[in-house]
Amino acid sequence: MIYVFKTSVDSPSKLESATVLLHELLPETLWNFDLEDCDNILRVDSELDIVALLADNTIFDCVELE
Repeated sequence: MIYVFKTSVDSPSKLESATVLLHELLPETLWNFDLEDCDNILRVDSELDIVALLADNTIFDCVELE
């Protein structure tokens, strides 16, 4: 399933921190950021229900888009 999130990742340093977190939380999952989008989109391809997992992180704000 593809999840799409609006995030607060809007700089290289935030992207680096988010990358470290995502590699720890979702080591076998494909994901990418689109920082050229006004919502700084994060797309995650996962069979797991990751919405609560990402919403509760302390590194960046993350809200699922529908």
